Parts: sequence; C-alpha cells; structure tokens
Amino acid sequence: MGQALGCIQVDQSTVAIRETFGKYDDVLQPGCHCLPWCLGSQVAGHLSLRVQQLDVRCETKTKDNVFVTVVASIQYRALADKASDAFYKLSNTREQIQAYVFDVIRASVPKLDLDSTFEQKNDIAKAVEDELEKAMSAYGYEIVQTLIVDIEPDEHVKRAMNEINAAARMRVAANEKAEAEKILQIKRAEGDAESKYLAGLGIARQRQAIVDGLRDSVLAFAENVPGTTSKDVMDMVLVTQYFDTMKEIGASSKSNSVFIPHGPGAVKDIASQIRDGLLQASQTQ
Repeated sequence: MGQALGCIQVDQSTVAIRETFGKYDDVLQPGCHCLPWCLGSQVAGHLSLRVQQLDVRCETKTKDNVFVTVVASIQYRALADKASDAFYKLSNTREQIQAYVFDVIRASVPKLDLDSTFEQKNDIAKAVEDELEKAMSAYGYEIVQTLIVDIEPDEHVKRAMNEINAAARMRVAANEKAEAEKILQIKRAEGDAESKYLAGLGIARQRQAIVDGLRDSVLAFAENVPGTTSKDVMDMVLVTQYFDTMKEIGASSKSNSVFIPHGPGAVKDIASQIRDGLLQASQTQ
C-alpha cells in the first residue's frame, strides 16, 4: 500500500539509493520517504552501513620455500557520505577486497622465512590494511580492521616442526637427567669420603685407647707385683690377646680359615717376632 501511495521505509543502519528516470538522484536515510513513482522516482537498491567481515584464505610461499595458507579477516563498512560511490562504483565488493588481500600477502610473505612470518603477522596485517584503506576509500568503503587470524604451513612441515621441538625437549630432558645423576654421584662420593674419614678417626682413636690401656696396665702391674718387668707384662698381654683372637675366630661361622702355629710355645714365638719387628723398625728409623 505504501509503495502504491509513493511512500517507502528505510531501515536503521541502511540507506536507499533513489533514482529518477534511471539517473542517480539522492541517498535516502533511515525513515519514511515519499517517492512519487509517477514522476519517475524509484529505489535503485539498498546499502547496509553495518560492519561486515570477509575471511580470505591465501596460499603463498615463504622465503625458505615453505608453502603456507594465510587466513585474513577483513572488517569493512560502507560510508554514509559516500554511499553513491559504494553502490555504483563496485559490482562485487568482496571480490575486489579479496584481490587486494591476495596481492599484498603474496608480495609480503615471500620476503620472510617461516619463523619470521609467524613473528611478523601483525606487520603483514598492517600492510594489508594500509593497502586496502588506500584503495577502497575511493569506492566509498572504510576498512575497520584487518587481522591475520591463522598461518597454516603444509601438513608435512607442521609434522617436521613438531618432531624438531620434541627432539629438542628430549635433549634438554636428557641433559637435566645427566646433570642430576652427576650431582647424585658427587654427593655419594662426598658421603663415602666423609664416612671413610670418620671411620679412620674411629680406628685411630680405638688404637690410641688400646695403647693407652696397655700402658696403664703395664705400669699398674709393675707397681702391684714386685719383681716383674715390662717384658713379662707384655708377654702376658700378648697371651691374653692371642686367646681372645682364637676365641673370636672360632665363634664366627662366616670367618675364613686361618692357619697359625698353635700351642703355648707359639705365643712366645709370636711375641718375639712382634718385638723383633718393632726393634728393626726403630733401628731403621
């Protein structure tokens, strides 16, 4: 009924292009407008002023000869004050934008190797946005934002990159494990050295205590039993030690067999050998 009466409605965020006898006349803003069709006025079409998004997938090659697919998202909108240019100058806006994106990406990415492409994707997006802004402003469009949302190398390249990363991490893990084992061995050696040092101190103190005890025993025996000499006391001590040793060897079930001269006279021979050895050592010194 409205069109029959020459009235039309233009929705919000939309403009209408009015023509008179096929010639551009005016841009109709949102609201109700009177359009006398009998005078040759008509609506040629509508143009949305909302932000639109175009996703472009572009395959190209990097400087190190790796084929990648770059996915760019272009956000754009028509300008209300240039609605006539946006409506009449371009027949297919999306294809025009896509052509510019292809041109910039295929001119920028081949100058970079694969790693640099990932690192400088913001620079690539800025180059695409600048080129589109310069080109599309003449057609009544504004480039709101340009994003490089993904860079997809070839599947074989991605697999190889993952294997390289896995190998590098395994190498680091092996180094860390070897370092840990090295530290354990060092600590174990330090502990063993400390243990042997303390054991040596214990043996030295034990021997010193034995010597002190023997000295005290000899002195006390000589004082309490008149007419005895130090030699007599040492012979008695050696006999006591001899029998104690024989007792320990016989009591141990896991001791090795030891063959030594046995008998009362053997004690005298052992004592003589010990004394002779000590005397020879003293003379040598």
